[in-house]
Amino acid sequence: MTAPADRAAPAAAPSPPAGGADPARARLEALYVAHAVAVHAYARRRTDPASAEDLVAETFLVAWRRLDRVPADALPWLYATAGRLLANHRRGEARRAALAARVGRERAVVAGIGGAAAGGTELSDDGERLLRGLAALRPADREALLLTAWEGLEPARAATAMGCTKATFHVRLHRARRRLEAALERERAAAEVQASAGRATGGGVDADAAAASGSIEEART
Repeated sequence: MTAPADRAAPAAAPSPPAGGADPARARLEALYVAHAVAVHAYARRRTDPASAEDLVAETFLVAWRRLDRVPADALPWLYATAGRLLANHRRGEARRAALAARVGRERAVVAGIGGAAAGGTELSDDGERLLRGLAALRPADREALLLTAWEGLEPARAATAMGCTKATFHVRLHRARRRLEAALERERAAAEVQASAGRATGGGVDADAAAASGSIEEART
């Protein structure tokens, strides 16, 4: 897995919350300038474009309200905040319509990952299999992979974003890689079986057609 190169800023990124010209306001603006693009990319890879814009705005609103808690290395903290907000939204959806929400989340995962990975182009068969493998992972396992492979965080910062220790994150990442490899192996095996079945069916049809053609020729002579 490689990180997508496209990290362009959102077309209409929300503005930081209004406030007076004071140190707090200046720090919030500095945080926004430094990290809004990365937070938007994080959100866009996990939900639809309109929801991503809202998630960025909510994340920086939380940062404004809890500015004294934002650490010097702010990006993992912002990712963690965005992740919690997104999880809260999804829990609300699940309460309203549990089955519909589950199906929608799976589709959103595949669509979001596919859009980021493909950059609007059609994915290869391997790419499609990768997306299905990622969608099949547990959310925590998938997030561990995405934070390192797509968001480009080293394990210590990714652990902060996930709210766990570095040792726990390493365990999650190792487990996620093993499960993804197993899922991809199952996808490859299923594809090979399907291809073999197609070739066998095609060969049988060709043989039947040849036999029928021979019978017709014999009947004519």
